[in-house]
Amino acid sequence: MTPIVDFHNHFVGAGFPLREGVNHRLSAQQALLESLDAGGVEARVINTPLEFLQHRDGRGSDGTVERINDAMATLVVLHPGRLYGLATVDAYGGDAAARELMRAVRTLGLRGLFMESAKGELLPDAPEARPTLAAAEALGIPVFLHPVADPQLEPRFRKFGELGVRLTRSTINGAALYALLEGGVFDELPGLKVIVTSLAFGALLLAAGMPDGARLRKDTPASQRRHVYIDTTGLDPIGTRGAIDIVGADHVVFGTDWPVVQEAGLPARLARMFESFGLSAEARRDVSGANALRLLGIA
Repeated sequence: MTPIVDFHNHFVGAGFPLREGVNHRLSAQQALLESLDAGGVEARVINTPLEFLQHRDGRGSDGTVERINDAMATLVVLHPGRLYGLATVDAYGGDAAARELMRAVRTLGLRGLFMESAKGELLPDAPEARPTLAAAEALGIPVFLHPVADPQLEPRFRKFGELGVRLTRSTINGAALYALLEGGVFDELPGLKVIVTSLAFGALLLAAGMPDGARLRKDTPASQRRHVYIDTTGLDPIGTRGAIDIVGADHVVFGTDWPVVQEAGLPARLARMFESFGLSAEARRDVSGANALRLLGIA
């Protein structure tokens, strides 16, 4: 059986109060650990989104970010091979954010960066984010570019309920990808590797179809398309098949969005889906977990 490594999981440690309305399983450590065997998952890559916390507007000013990374490092050390941690920083915080990322990776042993798709009017191509992205490239770690609520889009789409929430978050995740592509960030930082969620699939599809979208397509030499990966959140067969067709099985990582999304019977479900795709054994291993481990510097 191909080991499954879930790249898209959220966890908030004790002592960090959750914002009202946020899923409280996010802070249930026992639920996180039990979910590994229950879901048939070999390992989870966990992150702590600042948007889930109370008083998030004051992030970085009171030591919260540092304490989050310290707690994350402590947790993953206790569960080697089962949990891997991404560093939390205010990625739009300039040199201070870059320094904390360096500490979190070099001193604490965290293996990647969790980055919000936007902060206010800023997208990842903003000068304020460049020191953090440059640090990620220098460290050789992946950047998980996660959707956030957008104050401009949210009111427009609110009438659509939960679908509107997803539309808002998918739009901002796609916009973040476009900012990196069109803002020349990958040209300036050629070693940077970024993972977007499946919510950005529409944006990925559109970008890959443009004349300058060659760096995304699987038929482009690997040295030119090394930057962008996409996860499988939702496990929609059409979206997953489409992602593989666009960027290649070596640039798709398995992810569920636990505990927001809780999936059971994942090995059997994945096996059936991959069988219907006619994927090779190597491609199945890549998507299920090998890509994630390579990004984390483990395999």
